[in-house]
Amino acid sequence: MHHTIACTPRVLGSPPMGRTSGITGLVYRSIRAVTGLVGGGIDAILGRLVLRFGASPPSATREALVAALNGVLGDYLADTGNPLAIRLRLRRDGVQLPMERDALAEAIPSCSGKLLVLVHGLCLDDLQWNRLGHDHGAALARDLGCTPVYLNYNTGLHISTNGAELADALERLLRQWPTPVRDFAIVSHSMGGLVARSACHYGAERGHAWPRQLRKLVFLGTPHHGAPMERGGNWIDLLLGVSPFSAPLARLGKIRSAGITDLRYGNLTDEDWQGRDRFARGDRRRFVPLPEGVRCYAIAATAARESRLPERKLPGDGLVPVASALGEHPKPELALHIPKSRQWIARGCGHLDLLGSPTVHRRLARWLSETASTSRRR
Repeated sequence: MHHTIACTPRVLGSPPMGRTSGITGLVYRSIRAVTGLVGGGIDAILGRLVLRFGASPPSATREALVAALNGVLGDYLADTGNPLAIRLRLRRDGVQLPMERDALAEAIPSCSGKLLVLVHGLCLDDLQWNRLGHDHGAALARDLGCTPVYLNYNTGLHISTNGAELADALERLLRQWPTPVRDFAIVSHSMGGLVARSACHYGAERGHAWPRQLRKLVFLGTPHHGAPMERGGNWIDLLLGVSPFSAPLARLGKIRSAGITDLRYGNLTDEDWQGRDRFARGDRRRFVPLPEGVRCYAIAATAARESRLPERKLPGDGLVPVASALGEHPKPELALHIPKSRQWIARGCGHLDLLGSPTVHRRLARWLSETASTSRRR
C-alpha cells in the first residue's frame, strides 16, 4: 500500500503496482514475513485461549466468552478443529442432554408432554436466556407447565449448517422423549429464528416426523430479511476495495464469520451461499416460506416509547428493523405474511432486552396458551 501511494499515478490510468526495493524493500520484506504469520498468530492466540478456557470449570462467564468468540470466528474454529468450537447440542442448565429415552427421563424427572425448545441468537449461548434474573423458558415452565430445552450452537457457522443439524437433533429428541409429546413449540431470538426456520425446511425435506408435531413457532427480533449492520459492513468492504490504495484494508473486514454474513439478507439454505462469494452484494437467497400447519408469531422491538409514526417507519431495536422482525417486505413474494394478530411490537425495548422483558414474557405466555380455535377467533 505504501508503494502504491508513493508512486505517482498515471494520468487516466492505474497506479503502478509492485513492491519496493533497496533498504525500504528489506524492511517491508521483514514486515511481510511477520504479517504472513497472521493465521499462525491467530492460532497461537486461540491456543492460549484453549489452555485458559478449555480446562476451566463451566461458568456463565466462560460460556459467554466462548460463545462470543464462536460468533465472530466460529467457522474458522470448526474448520481448524479448534476445541473451542461449539458443537450443536440440546441442554438444560448448561448440561448436555442424552439422546436416549431412559437417560432423558433420568435427566428430566419432571418432563411433560408440553415441549418447549429455545434457540438463542448470534454470539450468545443457552445460558444467556437468563437475563436480569428472568428466563423465558423457566417462566413459561412455571406458568404453562411446559418443559424447556435449550439449544446451544456455533453461531459462526452458516445458518443452513446449523439448521440442518438442528433438524436432525430435534428428530432424535422427539423420538426419545420419555412421554408422548402433545404440544411442541419453539421460541427463538434473533439469528435463532432463522436457524429454526432453516431446521423446519430441512426437517420437511428429509421426511422427519417432528415438523408435523410442531404447533407454534415464535420469533423474537429475528432479522427475517436481514440486518442493516451487516449490509453496512458489506458496503465498507465494497468501498475499500474500489481503490488500490485502500484495497489491503478490505481484507480485514473479511474475517467475520459465515454466520454473520448470512445475516445480510437472511440466508436459510445451502444454495444461498454454496459456490458464491459470501461477501458479494445482492440478495440472491432462495425464498423459504413459513412451515405449513405451524402457527407463527413475531415480536419486533423498537427504541421508541411513544410515536405516531406508522409501524414501517418506527426505529428498530438497534440491530433489527421492525419490518424485518415482522417478516414484512416491499416485494409481496418475499413477505412472510404473518397475521397481524400474531405480530406485536415491544416499545422502548432493545434487541437484547427482548430476553428479559416481563411484557414480552406475558405476550409469549398468552400466545403459547392459545388453542387453534382461540387463535382463529382473534
